[in-house]
Amino acid sequence: MARMTGRRAVHAVPVLLAVTFGVFAVAAASPFDPVKAYTGTAGLTASQENLDRIRANLGVDQPLVTRWWEWLTAAVQGDLGQSAVMRQPVADVIAERIGWSSLLAVTAFALAIVLGTLLGVLAGRRQGGRLDRMITSAAYTLEAAPPFWLGLLAVWFFALQLGVLPAGGLTDTGSDTVTAGQVAEHLVLPAAVLAVAQLPWFVLYVRQGVGDALAEDPVRGARARGLSERTVLLGHAFRSGMLPVLTLIGSRVPELITGALLVETVFSWPGIAAATVQAATSVDFPLLAALTVLATLAVLVGNLLSDLLYGLADPRVTFDG
Repeated sequence: MARMTGRRAVHAVPVLLAVTFGVFAVAAASPFDPVKAYTGTAGLTASQENLDRIRANLGVDQPLVTRWWEWLTAAVQGDLGQSAVMRQPVADVIAERIGWSSLLAVTAFALAIVLGTLLGVLAGRRQGGRLDRMITSAAYTLEAAPPFWLGLLAVWFFALQLGVLPAGGLTDTGSDTVTAGQVAEHLVLPAAVLAVAQLPWFVLYVRQGVGDALAEDPVRGARARGLSERTVLLGHAFRSGMLPVLTLIGSRVPELITGALLVETVFSWPGIAAATVQAATSVDFPLLAALTVLATLAVLVGNLLSDLLYGLADPRVTFDG
């Protein structure tokens, strides 16, 4: 496990280098002017000399490779640069928001895995039955529904029509303090929507895995020995059926990040979504690069975690590859 983790860490270095360079290249080719985004309406009346001075202070007057290399060398030393759009250090921008984004993503992902596994087992134990058809139909329907549409629907129904849950934000309107109760209440809708967006994949994978496991010879032999259906399902089919789900965990991380950004925007959740949108529209090079590296690291860690979990669950798998 340690050797594989080390190899993955070494292989991640060129990936991160290529990703960060790509961010600077795309931003440099963008038609948006970071100086105009930084100055706002004041830039309309500013002299060209002042605009050039601001451009030099922001470092956007330098060649692409120079900007990228200066940011990279500073980032290696722990300095992620200054965010022009947020007007504060990039590290502070991320530190203020990453905790709330992580809370939302982890809660939703855990909920999707638990509910998806439960529903997948219920559907897979008797494939073709009424319950299986109901669950799989709902899963395919939700799979086609974009997260922002689910979010807007949830706000309309639970917040506006029923009035049982807040429509967005982190705390109640007018509240000066952040309490655990308020955060939990405001977390319900965005976490549920993000979980529902991820749910269909786990349902369908578990259903297929359990169905295939129940048709295997060892399971037929267990039934022939007179073991109860509960023992056969949980002791034999469930473990074999869960193996594909472990690889699914890592592959769902990119869409989890994308879905979290959309859900955060719909529910005004104080995560990194707003910072990402502002950084993209304002061509904020340092902030864009740091957020992209963060997302890339999350994907790489998710893939590594899937491989480690799969190897631990299946003794036939080695960590030498």
